[in-house]
Amino acid sequence: MEFSNHRGNNSSLGCYPATNRSGPTSSIDLTADATTSNAGVNSTESRQQEDDSSFSLITWNVDGLDLGNLKERARGICSYLALYSPDVVFLQEVVPPHLCLLQMRAGSYTIIPGNIDGYFTVIMLKKSRVKLLKHEIIPFPTTSMMRNLLVVHVCISGNELCLMTSHLESTKNHSKERIKQLQIVLNKMQKESESTTVIFGGDTNLRDSEVTKLGNLPNSITDIWEFLGKPQHCRYTWDTHSNTNLDAEYKCKMRFDRIYFRPAADGAQIIPRSMDLIGLEKLDCGRFPSDHWGLLCNFDVIL
Repeated sequence: MEFSNHRGNNSSLGCYPATNRSGPTSSIDLTADATTSNAGVNSTESRQQEDDSSFSLITWNVDGLDLGNLKERARGICSYLALYSPDVVFLQEVVPPHLCLLQMRAGSYTIIPGNIDGYFTVIMLKKSRVKLLKHEIIPFPTTSMMRNLLVVHVCISGNELCLMTSHLESTKNHSKERIKQLQIVLNKMQKESESTTVIFGGDTNLRDSEVTKLGNLPNSITDIWEFLGKPQHCRYTWDTHSNTNLDAEYKCKMRFDRIYFRPAADGAQIIPRSMDLIGLEKLDCGRFPSDHWGLLCNFDVIL
């Protein structure tokens, strides 16, 4: 998010009945995914989802601090997750009602929040594909916006991965803090065991000039959008020209949401295959699920 008035917003803890329990159908039921393979229904699709030669990841700032149409937009986020059935989900700007909704509805996922108060990140891991080994929360010591780095170690198709998400400090005025936080992320990525594939994704709020100030990315770490040849269709993830949620008078396009990758030195190779934007359709309420587009990234696993 790019709005300083979001800083320090403190939603109270617990579920909000008005958000996730009102009306006859309060959300899309993501737990339907967990029953299809067991029941043998739609077995072709199930086999594709369980294919060990690939996996999918979504990262998305869901704009939980915008209370307008929150229930409808949360429902929209859930419907996208049900549609794509990603193996790994990184969410940023989640608020307590979102977490309650996901805990009730996404029974086929292990859900790890980076906090439970205010607004925070969440990592979701599809239970049938991804085994959680351990997780940790690394604080950003000088943040003024409750930001941190959420890290999980997992096993996918017999390969160990370290997955990380964050929502780096927002707004142009906090560039110095954002660069410090990026340095913490890059250091953590580099310190992981060489036998582990490391993937970081999230709302970085980065401007390209800020990455340049750090001396660009370390040689071992790749920006997946750049690795894939800088595809223009998924360049801008925050675009007030196309996304009208903010009703912003100013118009700008930014590549705030990014995915970084550090391959393992040996063993199976995990290679980024494709990247696309999601959340591009308006909901029935006339708004998009978020003021950010989500990023869907597919990876090949070469055994």
